[in-house]
Parts: sequence; structure tokens; C-alpha cells
Amino acid sequence: ANTCTALVGRSGAGKSTLVNLLMRFMDATGGTIRANGMPITALSPDRWREYVALVPQRPYLFFGTIHENIRLARPEASDNEVMHAAELAGVTAFIDELPRGFDTQVGEQGMQLSAGQAQRVAIARAILKNAPILILDEPTSSLDPDSEAHIRQSLATLMRDRTVLVIAHRYNTIAQADCIAVLEEGRVVET
Repeated sequence: ANTCTALVGRSGAGKSTLVNLLMRFMDATGGTIRANGMPITALSPDRWREYVALVPQRPYLFFGTIHENIRLARPEASDNEVMHAAELAGVTAFIDELPRGFDTQVGEQGMQLSAGQAQRVAIARAILKNAPILILDEPTSSLDPDSEAHIRQSLATLMRDRTVLVIAHRYNTIAQADCIAVLEEGRVVET
């Protein structure tokens, strides 16, 4: 609890499969994944996902506004809570550049935003969700150095007081991890 574990490995080592297992997009065919000693399969997938926030490599943004896309994490959140999450994620740093601010339509899959802007919206969503477990799947892989620096700052805020699994290839993304696990052919071969 409240530690950051980095998972590294070559393409095809099983990192994405592990994310899918942890998110209960699929269930293990052998072995058991436990949280606090309890198999995660003891909860329904929807109930388990209440405890987990995922910031994927390529976040999916839905047709709607930036505000609506952030609020998806917690539909009952107040406007102030949405704005606070946006501020912590650095969304407010670029919002004035957009034609309608938070009411700007992002287009299907966030086509109106840059990769860095979409990533910040996904981080704001995770901040708003406020889940105790956070999975970051290559959160800075497709960003330019300037965007990566802004995202890293947002991630530092998001990671506070959470159990974090970060999957990354870049050293600067995993440098702050408490533990680094190396995955090869679906097995942890070194920590």
C-alpha cells in the first residue's frame, strides 16, 4: 500500500496482459490476483474497478466537452471538484487556448486535442476518481519532452497516497519507483 512499483519489459513480455487482468477486462486462467489478501474475483468487475484508476497509454476521450470527459470518473462530482482535478492535472494550463474553454467539444476520441492535452484530461479523470489503486500504462510514451515534463508534474500529484503500478520504458518515468519489477515472457524475472 502507498508504494510505487514500476513494471518494465520488452514488447510482448506481458505488461498489457497484466493491466487487463488487474482491470478485470479478463480473468486469469491460472493463479490468483489478491488485494489485501482477498482474490479480486471475489468482487464483481464493476465493484473492483471502483478501487482502481487507469491512465492508459492512449486515453479514450468520449464525444462531449472536456468538463464532461473529466466528470466521467465520478458523475456526482461537483463543478468545483471537477475544476480542482483539472487544475491539479494541468488542464487549466491549456484551457484558455481552446475556443470554449472547458465547454470545448473534444470530438470523437479527443481528436480536437493534442496527445499531451488528452493525457492531462485522463489524469484529471483519475484525480477526480480518487481511487486508492492507480495504474499508469506508459503515461508519457508518445509525448514531446515539454509535454512529458508537464505530465510528470501532474502524475506526481496523482500518485500521492496511492498504491501505484507504472508501466514504462523510459527511465525518467520509473526513476521515482520504490520497486522495479522486470517482466519476461509473462513472468517476473527480477525485482
